[in-house]
Amino acid sequence: MKILILHQYFLDKGDSGGSRFNQFVKYWENMGHEITVVAGTVHYATGKKESKYKGRWIKKEKYSENVVVYRTYVSESYNKSFLGRFWGYFSFTFSSLTATLFRISKHDVLIVTSPPLFVGITGVLTKWFKRVPMIFEIRDLWPESAIDTGILKNKLLIKVAYLIEKLSYRFANKINVLTPAFERILLENKSINQEKITFIPNGADLDIFQPTLKENWVRKKYNLEGKFVITYMGAHGVANNLDSILNVAKVCADYPNIVFILVGDGMEKSRLKERVKMENINNIIFVDSQPKNIIPDFCNASDVCTAVLKKVDTFKTVYPNKVFDYMSCAKPILLGIDGVARELVEESQSGYYVDPDNTDDFKEKILTLYNNKNELFKLGQNGLKYVRLNFSRENLADKYIKEIEKVVD
Repeated sequence: MKILILHQYFLDKGDSGGSRFNQFVKYWENMGHEITVVAGTVHYATGKKESKYKGRWIKKEKYSENVVVYRTYVSESYNKSFLGRFWGYFSFTFSSLTATLFRISKHDVLIVTSPPLFVGITGVLTKWFKRVPMIFEIRDLWPESAIDTGILKNKLLIKVAYLIEKLSYRFANKINVLTPAFERILLENKSINQEKITFIPNGADLDIFQPTLKENWVRKKYNLEGKFVITYMGAHGVANNLDSILNVAKVCADYPNIVFILVGDGMEKSRLKERVKMENINNIIFVDSQPKNIIPDFCNASDVCTAVLKKVDTFKTVYPNKVFDYMSCAKPILLGIDGVARELVEESQSGYYVDPDNTDDFKEKILTLYNNKNELFKLGQNGLKYVRLNFSRENLADKYIKEIEKVVD
């Protein structure tokens, strides 16, 4: 088959960040499929654009033997302000539509993955003009999550966003959801037919994330020998609620062996670093985004890994991909996200739920693990077994291609 993927945040090889579709593309190519990806020119975490993309509306690149990527224009105002971010979204809508309609031949199927929701405009118009079946994938519920986190406030834009959502669902041949909660919301609140929905969740890159020795180069480089290391890996944005980690770090200052590492980038990072400096929080280490092949070393150097988000109802529906990465490295998890992610961690017995806004609760859970090495090991092994059995990305890629074949047929 010839598969066309519309994904604004598709990573370059080795880039840090969510590699869901990079992995799927790898497995699908190995199955003999031909794949074209339309992606943006600005990295979603850093907000930066490589020099080779500057001044370019569309740049075609060979990703691998049977995979081609068209990088299309995204405004560099993406991570600078509210209006800048929305122009970043809409600029990609315009540039990606140019690519799909005028630069790319017809494919057997189109996969559109959201957020941002505005890719739905390109998806629907490409489906109409190219007469190609469309699978619309929901990685996060928009516009609800944007509204709940305060990113989207303008009433007119909210109406436009809901209209785009409605049209994307209506004209999709199939809707893929990444969590059971998304499916429930589509059925109960959006009046979507059950037959139109499929469930292929986030998963574990078991060929990348594997348990290795804790005493590795990361511990040497950052002077972590003998330390109890709690690691967060991922975006540093408004939604990620990383102030909760800074808050608990402050109250753990009387335990000099406890250290917190925050790995990643985002529009909140400079403010967080300034807060650490102003409040003299000495047990926090910031690390810039790392290549994908190095990230597992940070995970393996940790004693505990954590994931937190703002306490809004929309985030009760998500499976953060980093949780699967943590499980794959057999690391116990402190999860500051209620809802289906909490159910996942508790069902797998791979960690504890913490209230991210309750610093005392967060500290208590940290100390429980700090004082119990046997519990650390048990939780880590539970998570590893669970993710290998239920969330192998390779198995999910095979399931996804079967759904694609049904749509094409």
